[in-house]
Amino acid sequence: MVTDEQVRLLRKKMAEGKTIASGAAAAGMSERSAHAWKQGALPSETKTPREWRTRQDPFAAIWQSEVVPLLAADEGGVLEGTTILAELRRRHGDEYGPAQLRTMQRRLHEWRALHGPEKEVMFEQKHEAGREGSFDFTDASELGVTIAGEVFAHLFFQFVLSFSKWRWVGLAFSETFEALVQGLQGALWELGGVPHVWRSDNLSAATHQIPGGGRELNRRFKGVLDHYGARSTRIVPGESHQNGVAEKAHDVLKSALDQELVIRGSRDFTTVEAYMELVRRVRDRIVGGKSPALLLEEREHLLPLPGTRLPEYTEYTATVRQWSTIHFAHRVYSVPSRLIGCEVEVRQYPDVIEVYYRDRTKPTATMPRIRGERYYQIDYRHVIWSLVRKPGAFARYRFREELFPSLAFRRTYDALVDARGERADVEYVRILHLAASTMQSDVETVLDALLARGERPDFATVKALAAPETSPVPVVHIPPPDLSVYDRLLAGGDR
Repeated sequence: MVTDEQVRLLRKKMAEGKTIASGAAAAGMSERSAHAWKQGALPSETKTPREWRTRQDPFAAIWQSEVVPLLAADEGGVLEGTTILAELRRRHGDEYGPAQLRTMQRRLHEWRALHGPEKEVMFEQKHEAGREGSFDFTDASELGVTIAGEVFAHLFFQFVLSFSKWRWVGLAFSETFEALVQGLQGALWELGGVPHVWRSDNLSAATHQIPGGGRELNRRFKGVLDHYGARSTRIVPGESHQNGVAEKAHDVLKSALDQELVIRGSRDFTTVEAYMELVRRVRDRIVGGKSPALLLEEREHLLPLPGTRLPEYTEYTATVRQWSTIHFAHRVYSVPSRLIGCEVEVRQYPDVIEVYYRDRTKPTATMPRIRGERYYQIDYRHVIWSLVRKPGAFARYRFREELFPSLAFRRTYDALVDARGERADVEYVRILHLAASTMQSDVETVLDALLARGERPDFATVKALAAPETSPVPVVHIPPPDLSVYDRLLAGGDR
């Protein structure tokens, strides 16, 4: 069958002065067909609509009496062809089956287009240059990325200009206030200006519940808006399409990344930075596909940046308790025991916690920020020096599970319990002390090897393999030579 494209190519070649034979060859048709189509209407324009069926309608007998009442009662338009076919099979047996599914789906589509319930209409918006930027977090774990073989659970923060569709993409691990400020400021300072209105959903980092229902901006986020001279608009809770600019940006980014990972051939990266380098390249490609003139126009209407950025951390004051822990923001962290009784300043960043004592320029302790629903984080190195002197406290220590830094240590303890009973606590605490005072990785390697061989990982064995004692080198004192002996020898004084 000759297509419109073939006929257009034939006529183009003939208009260029080609013979009908060469034009037919270029268009991929015979000379006879070329003579028939060298002028006149295109093939698609010569077809007449078909007004008859090519096969018998399998639902003709029961469509009006049985199917239409089901559709009329379906005010939400949720019934699917498979469900209706299952009901027809229940009523009529094997007369109806999967072979009629495509026909049923087509008939459903036609009936609903003519008689079905009204559908929700989306109203395309006209965006003004410089007026609005939308932001949101999105879960990126579905991409299946791993870092050095470990599953990488993470979020993306995106800030998108509604007019030009310029975007900024940042990494986040939870929807915290600090991650929000870091993302917003990263976007605004790279952009070089501030949109007048920031559009978002009702994320808890920026809003809080008010009595009687509904949400309003919290004090901290109001401070961010005031600093940049911007206003906030938010969607109705549960109506994510109202923040369509950001939602669409998430779909485009993750789809592009998914395809890029397929082409790359692996979803594993050596470091987080290597992964984010790929994310930045994909982001730049998406932004580069937009008209640069739109971004130039957008920048002309942005508000100027303030003189300084806001701190991207929240500051707390805490007193280190006798358990060598600090409590703030409904979380518990351990700190070095030498700080017990001291009042410290805590800075909570999106990813880390910094603890300062007296010197505000250099942190006394730094630790990862707790993620998810956990409320405590204990570093065994902070408490092991006291625990090794009081190993009996291990059995009922409130945060005992935190004293297993890896699966190898947990398995070691279980093996010690099987072999030593109550004595296991003492042995395990000594092994943990060895890990803190030498290298945890070396001790862990020894533990894995012993467990793999089915040997008992007691302290003496682990220490001999992980941190063997070296024999001291003796100090040999050699006094300086007495040169006067040689003088006397040369003078002939000694025979």
